Amino acid sequence: MKLQIDVTKTQGNFTLQASATVEGHRTGLFGQSGCGKSTLVHLISGLVQPDRGEIVLDDLTLFSSAKNISLHPEQRRIAIVFQQAMLFPHLGVKANLLYGYKRCSTENRRIDPKAIIEVLQLAPLLKRGVNRLSGGEKQRVALGRAVLSNPRLLLMDEPLSALDDTLRFQIIPYLKSVSAEFGIPYLFISHSVLEMQLMTDQILVMKEGAITEKTTSDQLARNRMAGSQTGYLNLLALRNPVMENGLHRYPWGTGNLLISDGQADEPSLFELSSRDIILFKQHPEAISARNLLECTVKELFGSDGRIGAVLSANGETLVAEIVRSAADDLGITEGSTLFAAIKASSFRKLG
Repeated sequence: MKLQIDVTKTQGNFTLQASATVEGHRTGLFGQSGCGKSTLVHLISGLVQPDRGEIVLDDLTLFSSAKNISLHPEQRRIAIVFQQAMLFPHLGVKANLLYGYKRCSTENRRIDPKAIIEVLQLAPLLKRGVNRLSGGEKQRVALGRAVLSNPRLLLMDEPLSALDDTLRFQIIPYLKSVSAEFGIPYLFISHSVLEMQLMTDQILVMKEGAITEKTTSDQLARNRMAGSQTGYLNLLALRNPVMENGLHRYPWGTGNLLISDGQADEPSLFELSSRDIILFKQHPEAISARNLLECTVKELFGSDGRIGAVLSANGETLVAEIVRSAADDLGITEGSTLFAAIKASSFRKLG
């Protein structure tokens, strides 16, 4: 997917002037509330028309003020999943799912409804009314409805913001699997750095109506490490734990990690804050933390007065965060050997 945007739109006292070109299947649009993310989504989808400029998706011009082109939303084949599921209340689950599919031309129907029902595990819901669904179930149905319209591009406008953490991390695997399974590129909109890390590869950053930066999810997390309440979040996919003295021992690289929380019957995703990793210059004589890793410093980076240390341990990578004076006291440089202590309770299971 290649998306080219160069548009201007004024609404009241707010003016959006956005210009960027992105290619790929997993793109993020990041920014705080009020920066213009949803406005840009509406311009791309055709729900709102720009004042001037151009929007091109692959080889199709969606809008061009110079060429007097403005395709209707149904001509663009772009689907949207909103913050709220916005299911049709007078239709059941199955009818909601097939709504876009039935209106899709035969030549564009490349996704079998049975396949999407299987991927999103919707079979048990098909005979229900939408008022009998949980928040997470509603979002799965909304996602299925969008995908079955067989879009060229899927726009996801903060689809997780209305869900609590438990439902949010249950839905994320479905969002990712749909794109991977059916080859549908998406633009994922959010103000959450963690969601950007989980859902995207490249990111357009918006501020005050403009696209100010094009970056990666990892670089975004690094840049915002110091200003975030949680620091840089290391994401670890772990599986096959063994119980050991009341803790879960997970294989990790060439070694193991001891974690308080865990689940033996399925893979688990954990987050670990950069601020929960304590660094030592020498092997400590005794500590209460259950994880002590010998590490090599691969890289150092700055973030608003703090230092991020990219550590190599057990053949894996972690980011630790320290203040600059601590880095000086420890004499940390690239290539230094350190010991990282992590409490078993510092790992947070996602979902």
